[in-house]
Amino acid sequence: MQQHIYYIKFALRFADMQIPELLTVFNAQVQNRGWSSMRAYHDQALLDEFHRRGIDTTAVYDGRAISFVHPVRYDITENRLIANG
Repeated sequence: MQQHIYYIKFALRFADMQIPELLTVFNAQVQNRGWSSMRAYHDQALLDEFHRRGIDTTAVYDGRAISFVHPVRYDITENRLIANG
């Protein structure tokens, strides 16, 4: 998936964002049940950007699937996402 042009476009956009902006992007997807290949590229690029920054995503990612059930916040002291809910 990572070689696809849409993945690359999302990855470049997310690389330029600050953490609060990434959180806004993530939280905009909460409760969104729509699905398409474009959303898959978006979500994977977003998750990869959190990982690239060393941010722990275990609150929303189990190694196979991303959960958009709850909004998240960032704990700077532990460098991790925390689900609000």
